[in-house]
Amino acid sequence: MPSYTCFKAYDIRGRLGEELNATIAQRIGRAFAEVLGARRVVLGRDCRASSQELAQAVAEGLMAAGVEVLDLGLCGTEEMYFATSALAADGGIEVTASHNPMDYNGMKMVRAGSAPLDEASGLAAIRALAESGAFAPERVGGRLRAAEAVRDAFVARVLSFVDLAALRPLKIVVNAGNGAAGPTFDAIAQALAAKGAPLEFVRIQHEVDGRFPNGIPNPLLPENQPVTARAVHEAGADMGVAWDGDFDRCFFFDAEGRFVAGEYVVGLLAEVFLAKEPGAAIVHDPRVVWNTQSLVVRAGGRAIAARTGHAFLKQALRDSGAVYGGEMSAHHYFRDFMCCDSGMIPWLLVTELMGRTGLSLAKLLETRRAAFPSSGEINFRVADVAATVAQIEAVFAPRAVRRDDLDGLSLEFADWRFNLRASNTEPLLRLNVEARARQDLVDRGVAEISALIQGA
Repeated sequence: MPSYTCFKAYDIRGRLGEELNATIAQRIGRAFAEVLGARRVVLGRDCRASSQELAQAVAEGLMAAGVEVLDLGLCGTEEMYFATSALAADGGIEVTASHNPMDYNGMKMVRAGSAPLDEASGLAAIRALAESGAFAPERVGGRLRAAEAVRDAFVARVLSFVDLAALRPLKIVVNAGNGAAGPTFDAIAQALAAKGAPLEFVRIQHEVDGRFPNGIPNPLLPENQPVTARAVHEAGADMGVAWDGDFDRCFFFDAEGRFVAGEYVVGLLAEVFLAKEPGAAIVHDPRVVWNTQSLVVRAGGRAIAARTGHAFLKQALRDSGAVYGGEMSAHHYFRDFMCCDSGMIPWLLVTELMGRTGLSLAKLLETRRAAFPSSGEINFRVADVAATVAQIEAVFAPRAVRRDDLDGLSLEFADWRFNLRASNTEPLLRLNVEARARQDLVDRGVAEISALIQGA
């Protein structure tokens, strides 16, 4: 029996060929339908060269199980989330490798109601059935049809988050990275213009091109950030926005072209929602927390920490009723968007905040960056993750005033803290360090912990 190593903690991701191919994709589609008892499934894909073939294979597997496949074609992952609920489907699948290298692809999956799918809620069973091939006999009635008019409804839902009357004239650089974001952004921009929104857009790397002539769209990588920063400068723009390949993450640049770290965006969006819904709960990941917690408490809200990863954040929103949840990796989740993440809603909310306050993005962030400096996520490849974490724990835990094991190892000291955790999706150890108003403590913490990791 084959072992499908493309199955990860809460999605599917693998190297094309042996780890993921049309045969495996077809078996995954069929297993998805049988495990979930699905009769209608939404299917979308990103623009990678391999995505169309894999999506067709998934559709064949679904149809063999008697499923009506509602085909979205080229779209973002969040459009699949939206359509799964809007069309009352029994589940949804997006064929995407997001920001992974060119020779990868994968799938993101949800259950009915766009609920997260992880190992406990069906992913492990899907893997076991796909590997064994012990499928039920083929069922009649399977068919593939285009899902009509979903994008217009999606655009309307996205715009419902924003008070258009609060917008003021802004020039915004948008960088789709030649990924799937371009057509969907254009639909949103067209709807904004029709409503008289005073926003001007400068598009770069906008054409959909699965060969990614400008590199894999992952704006979190420092080497990918200068192109957006330069475009902001050249255009004299007020802000820059860039997306990853399936645009479920968006990244910000201020008018000076400075990249905005994700934890500060979480704080901004928490402020936006607490102004609209005083006392609401806000979910955040446990890697960098002090800025968000400070803003939530100041605004009278309730801060809730959840494990890193979309399945965990989504479930935390569903369990708590929180209005918003954010991760420093630029995933932002919204209660009124099926508790799912969106890369289109955040930049609209930031433009609303800039309009309502009359402040630039840099000004909105200025005091927060100074009050809570952080390192950004630093990745290490190590031979033995558990042993390395144990070594760091032995050195630092005796000095800590607070410890948290929710997600990896978090140790808090008088004026600084760190989180050290294994990646859920890659063979990496990830370090984040933050402090209260002292960059020198961030620098010292990074240096000391890095030296121990590299010497392990």
